[in-house]
Amino acid sequence: MTTAALHASDSLGRFELRRILGQGAQSTVWLAFDPRMEREVAIKVMRPGAGSDTQAIAQWLQEARSVSRVAHPNIVAVHEADIQDSHPYLVFEYVAGQTLHQLLSQRGALPPVEAVGLMMDVLDAIAAAHAAGVVHRDLKPSNVLVGANGHARVTDFGIAARIRDKNSTGPDTPSGGTAGYMSPEAANGDAPSACMDIFSAGVVLAELLIGKPLIQETDAHRAIYRVLNEQLVLPANMGVGVDDQLRAIVMRAIAKDPVQRFASARAFWNELELWAKPVSGSVQGEGQQASHHGTLEFMLRRIRHKSDFPALSDSVVRIQKMATSETESLNSVTNEILKDVALTNKLLRLVNSAYYGRGGNISTVSRAVSLVGFEGIRNMALSLVLLEHMQDKVHAAHLKDEFLRSLMAGSIASEMCPVQHDREDAFIGAMFQNLGRLLVEFYFPEEARQIHHLMQSKRESVTEHTASVRILGLSLEQLGLGVARAWGLPANIQRCMCKPEGSPPSRTPKEKEERIRWLALAANEIADVLLQYAPDEIQARIILVTRKYAQTMATASSDLLDRTVRGRQKLIEMATAMDIQVAHGSMAARLLVPPNRGSTQTPDNAILAEDRLENFELQSTQPMLPPAKNIVIVKTTRVAQVLTAGIQDVTNAMVEDFKLSDVLRMILETMYRALEFDRVIFCMREAKTDMMTGRFGLGSEVDVYVKTFKFPMKDNTRELFAVVCANGSDSMISDAHDAPIVHRLPEWYRKGLNAPTFLLLPLQIKGAAFGLIYADKKLKGALELDEKELGLLRTLRNQALMAFKQSS
Repeated sequence: MTTAALHASDSLGRFELRRILGQGAQSTVWLAFDPRMEREVAIKVMRPGAGSDTQAIAQWLQEARSVSRVAHPNIVAVHEADIQDSHPYLVFEYVAGQTLHQLLSQRGALPPVEAVGLMMDVLDAIAAAHAAGVVHRDLKPSNVLVGANGHARVTDFGIAARIRDKNSTGPDTPSGGTAGYMSPEAANGDAPSACMDIFSAGVVLAELLIGKPLIQETDAHRAIYRVLNEQLVLPANMGVGVDDQLRAIVMRAIAKDPVQRFASARAFWNELELWAKPVSGSVQGEGQQASHHGTLEFMLRRIRHKSDFPALSDSVVRIQKMATSETESLNSVTNEILKDVALTNKLLRLVNSAYYGRGGNISTVSRAVSLVGFEGIRNMALSLVLLEHMQDKVHAAHLKDEFLRSLMAGSIASEMCPVQHDREDAFIGAMFQNLGRLLVEFYFPEEARQIHHLMQSKRESVTEHTASVRILGLSLEQLGLGVARAWGLPANIQRCMCKPEGSPPSRTPKEKEERIRWLALAANEIADVLLQYAPDEIQARIILVTRKYAQTMATASSDLLDRTVRGRQKLIEMATAMDIQVAHGSMAARLLVPPNRGSTQTPDNAILAEDRLENFELQSTQPMLPPAKNIVIVKTTRVAQVLTAGIQDVTNAMVEDFKLSDVLRMILETMYRALEFDRVIFCMREAKTDMMTGRFGLGSEVDVYVKTFKFPMKDNTRELFAVVCANGSDSMISDAHDAPIVHRLPEWYRKGLNAPTFLLLPLQIKGAAFGLIYADKKLKGALELDEKELGLLRTLRNQALMAFKQSS
């Protein structure tokens, strides 16, 4: 088959083509599906004739090598490169969205804060590439993708080259590029350098600000002549928000003389960040300076590049994307969560808490995801990461108050929701109505105190909305919504974050989302009462709130009151599962007072509730430093416990109508967590090729290694993996670097995984190997197994065999 004959539903290698994403002079980009990894990918296929010579093919392979050297969230990853029928193709990560070129065609000039934000993403990626010795050399709007979360991603390093070393004596690499975006030195054919990308980035930023190319020449030779002989200038009028400071930044980037440009992409980025910072002090009106020094844009910059607010980490964005994807696999979600050990442990404790009523018998994330569902796991992850690192901040007390208040609102909303399957939405909706508050407490503690001062002022008491607009230039709700959009949260959560205005309706709203918005608002008002009022006032205040919303909820006030009590009790259970500790006498401690004490609650009750949490924490971590002679015993006990729990989890799953892939993932996860392997990979034998190949796995960079894990079974009596599979012998290698072992390892393994310690558990039916479980550690001799542990591992392997037999 040739590329000329490719159509949707055709296959290219193992990839199933779906539709064309774009076409250029030399290539076509397809959306495709990778059945092995169960994910969508983008495939760039060279057009017929374009790859007919060796030099062109070598250039394409150079693209793959260039990008593979750089790993960065704002660079579109290349998964692999291959050639079919003399036509090379590259397999990229698929980024749902549009290019900057398409964005400009639709919208024209972008608001300055948005344009600067996108360029900061681009420069972050380019800085990483330069640090790895790679210069892009073809930076332009069509080579920058904007994902659904609003982040810019750089792609198409098609003519990327290594930055020339000063001591290099080899021949220069032709620079290349696209007329209208290439620098003067690139147009002159000089050796690749970082300053070429800085110039191109400046030209792209100018285009984002003015809505059209800076060099508007239809003739490429004329465009090249201009860049070689003229100093590019910006239009006199570039619209609202483009001030002299921003103009000066752009002009410096596009200076004809490279010496006058920014010294590095990071220096360019730093200047844009300084421009994006909000004006300090009070903002007197909602529109004043809003399009220029945007508080929201400044916060998004901090979130993206400093990564100190955990809820906005890339892992949560990916979990959210996976939870709503039709093609992302359970394995992708599980592996993403397992990267964070603390998140894994807290999530499992939360699933097994009384709040979720699972009875404490779920020991694997795979099982949790399959039972609770993607959305439920997403909601738990979003809740848990909001808590991370807050205790390390100077202003942790205020954060803890706000976080627990948000959790309380979610817990109460979930209990008050009359429809069982809507309770997850009610919980997350009520909680995220407070996202703006949390963000301000975390990032702008001084401004948060000013907002509280304005609201409590005796001379001029104002609403939270008015106070936040005066101090920040926008309301807390607007701030939270802006971040939620950048975060990629679902539209229904975003709509719920908009608090309804006016008096509560006298009838229950017909629309589900409208019902949940009012429910979330009522729950937040109750949470405010619990946080702000003295214990002896709480009961009467809550009754007033339940009466206010009783008609809207179509529920008696007394019933709402009972549900509130249950929600408050569940928060205590949830806080225990999430390891939340509060200080004696703090406002947060009020929220953890057992509600059944009613009006007799005193500060002493709050201390009792707090002690309950602290005691739980101590019990879960002791002994922190066991005596040296007990270390092996403690380790063995923990390993055996995790393995035993996992085996029970698998057994419970196999009693039901199970999916084979789910059970296999549970088995791998149990091994991964119990013995703290660095990687675990499941392999299957392919009937057509008689090759044992990697299918999926868990651990660091496992997607990369799964693709390379492949060895022949037929007539292979030399290589270790094939011999182990053929003999059906469980094998543990403590030092794979010993000469006798090294000689038995295939070359692909030595050049790739090359782990010094690994375990092999083959799967056989009637004496024939059909599968293999591989698990490794990066430290030599780090794997020690006693008979009990080895027996439990074999039980897991036997469960995999049983699962295959039952599923067939």
